[in-house]
Amino acid sequence: MYVCGPPVRTPPPHVSHMHGKDNIKDRARGPRDEERNDRCSGNFRVRLESADQAPANQEPCVVLNTRRASRRLRGAERRNMTPETRTDTRGVASASRQCFSLWRKKNVPQKAGGSWSPLGLDEEGRRGHRVGHLVPGGVRHLQRFWGASGDFWQDLWTKLHVTFEGHHTALFYLGTMLVPTLAFWGVNALLLLVDTTGKPAFITRYRIQVDKNNPVDKRKLFHALKTVLFNHLCISGPMVVGAYQLMTLRGDPCGPQLPTFHRALLELAFFSILEELMFYYSHRLFHQPSLYKRFHKQHHEWTAPIGIVCIYAHPLEHMISNMLPVALGPVVLASHLTTTSLWLCMALISTTISHCGYHLPFLPSPEFHDFHHLRFNQCFGVFGVLDRLHGTDAKFRLTKQYERHSLLTGLTPLSESVPDAPTKGRDL
Repeated sequence: MYVCGPPVRTPPPHVSHMHGKDNIKDRARGPRDEERNDRCSGNFRVRLESADQAPANQEPCVVLNTRRASRRLRGAERRNMTPETRTDTRGVASASRQCFSLWRKKNVPQKAGGSWSPLGLDEEGRRGHRVGHLVPGGVRHLQRFWGASGDFWQDLWTKLHVTFEGHHTALFYLGTMLVPTLAFWGVNALLLLVDTTGKPAFITRYRIQVDKNNPVDKRKLFHALKTVLFNHLCISGPMVVGAYQLMTLRGDPCGPQLPTFHRALLELAFFSILEELMFYYSHRLFHQPSLYKRFHKQHHEWTAPIGIVCIYAHPLEHMISNMLPVALGPVVLASHLTTTSLWLCMALISTTISHCGYHLPFLPSPEFHDFHHLRFNQCFGVFGVLDRLHGTDAKFRLTKQYERHSLLTGLTPLSESVPDAPTKGRDL
C-alpha cells in the first residue's frame, strides 16, 4: 500500500525487494549501510534504506509492506513458519514505519509549537499517555478510541474541506445550523411520539411526574411548537450568523487541520463551565419578580415539562439565557467548526433530556431541572455546582427526587425502586 504519492510500477531506488540472500552480498555498500534495516521472512526480504538517499527529483513513495506480509502469513506459508521467522516478518511493519517517519521529517513542514501528526496530535498531545494516571478512565477510553481510529477523522474532514473549498461560510452554517437542528428535532420527534400517543408503553413507565402529560394536551403543545420554531429560526439563526462574523476576525473556523484531542476536550470543559456560570445567574435574574411575570413565566407554564419546551421561552429570554451561554464559548476561543458543532449538538440534546420528563436508563438524570419546573425557586443551574454554592438546592436535597437524581443503570424505574412517601390521605 502506498501511503504517499501515486503508485508506480517499479519500486523506488531507496526501497529494494530481493528474493534470496545472495543478491545482497553483491551490492555495493553505501556510507550509511549501518543504518539500513533488513528484514527476512523465508525467501522474502525487504531492505530499507534511509529516506534521505532518495533522488531529489523523485516523489518519495513509502512502501508499507504490512498487508503484503499479512498475506504471506496466510495459508500454508504461515503454518510452515517458525516462531523466529514470524518475528522477523513482523519487523517489516516496524521498518516501514521508520521509513515513513524519516520521509515525514524531511518533507512535511512542521507546525509552530509541535510536529505534524496524522491524528492532529502534536508532541504534547502524543505525550498524553505519560500523564494518563491524571485523566479519568472514561476520557482515557475515549482517547484510545480516537487514537485507534488512525487517520479516519482527519481524512473525512479533509474530503469535506476540499469539497467546500472556497465556500467555508456554507460549510460553517451546515455544521452549526443543519447538524444541530437535525440532532435536536431527531431526538424530540421520538419524545413527541411517546408524549402524544403513549407508545411504546414501556417508556411511559419512566415518567417522572406520573400523573402529568399522559397524554400531552395537543392544543397546548401546538402553541408551544409555534414559539419553539420562531425562536429556532428567528433568534438562534441570526445569533449563529453573528458568531461566525466574530470568529472569522480571529481566523478561519473551518481550517484544514482538526484540533487535537486534548485541545477539543479542554474547549468542551471551558464551554461547560462558562454555560454553568452564565445560565445560572441569567436564570436567577429572570426569576426576579419584575422580570419573571413579563418574560420567564411563559417558560414555566409547563410545570411538567416535555423535551420540546426546552426552548419554549420569550425571545429575549431565549437570546440571553438559552443561546448566549452556549454560543459565547466558541466565539471566545475561536474554536474549530468540528468542536463548535459537537458542542451545539451536546447542548441541545442535554437541555432536551433535562426537560423530557422521563428518567430513562443510561441517560443523564432530569430530576434536577424537573424539580425546578415543579417548585420554581430551586435548582437554577445546569450541573448544580452553583446551586450548591448558593444554597438554592437545599429543599431539593430533602426530597425523594434528590434520591432518584442519579444515573439509572437498570431497567426498573426509580419511581418504583425509590417510591414517594405516602401522604396522610393515603394513610387514612
